[in-house]
Amino acid sequence: MTEEISIVYFGTPDIGLKSLEYFYNSERYNVLAVVTQPDKPSGRGNKLTPSPIKSFALEHNIKVFQPKSIRKEPDIINALKNLKPDFFVTFAFGQILSQEVLDIPKYETINLHVSLLPKYRGANPIQRAIINGDTKTGICTMITELGLDCGDICMTAPIDITPNMNCVELFEICASRSPELLDKTLVGIKDGTLVPVKQCEEGLCFADKLKKEECEIDWTKSAQEIHNLVRGVYKCPGAFFKYQDKIVKVMETEPLNESLEGGNIGEFVKFSKFGIDVKTGSGILRLIKVKPEGKAEMLAKDWANGLRK
Repeated sequence: MTEEISIVYFGTPDIGLKSLEYFYNSERYNVLAVVTQPDKPSGRGNKLTPSPIKSFALEHNIKVFQPKSIRKEPDIINALKNLKPDFFVTFAFGQILSQEVLDIPKYETINLHVSLLPKYRGANPIQRAIINGDTKTGICTMITELGLDCGDICMTAPIDITPNMNCVELFEICASRSPELLDKTLVGIKDGTLVPVKQCEEGLCFADKLKKEECEIDWTKSAQEIHNLVRGVYKCPGAFFKYQDKIVKVMETEPLNESLEGGNIGEFVKFSKFGIDVKTGSGILRLIKVKPEGKAEMLAKDWANGLRK
């Protein structure tokens, strides 16, 4: 029988949930504990809400640690040392680990990153890849070091970005493919068949955290660039423009292979059963679905009909 691998799982948002579920349900692994961010206010009542990772752990009687800053909490660090894990596994945890923490596991601290490093080190690699119009990305496992996503690469798995794929769809693909890659990585390192490779610096770029102002549509950009922005920040937090001093989020678009002489950039140039066509700095962008301020998501043509009544 294969020797059991003990892990402590570090994660916070939904994207890491499938990997935690995989480890919990696998006979190969023993999940000793999870480490996740403190509960945060959520909803209209600002009620403290646990992370998806914490909720799963509590439902399955897994020990939970919630440090505000793990580097500054010796009681939690000592508790993790006493668990004597083979590995720490981190996936969108949201805090930087100290060297003291990284040195706790018997083997390594392994991080799952949702890009093909060294491209898109940092906080928002999925969104940035789509915003920049990339047609390929991927996931990779790496040895966690003190720097930002700079550790040796263990394994990679490429993922195609299709022309209309949005960030939520790409999140789901990354989440579903991560358990297998993590499994192969831990087993390979434990039995010595996997040798991590130093990251090259060619193609290095950073995926800085998105700011709200970046999500406001600049109609002087091309239809394709705006389409990429809409896909890249879909519901996270959503691309938007202002109409009559109210925010209109744009949920779905289509760049058209058309040009238009005359008219102003940002002007609604055509209304049809297919949507609203807007003139951009280069080309025409069709708005298909929108979410006006204070209202539910709707077809752009229905919103337009309401405006003209």
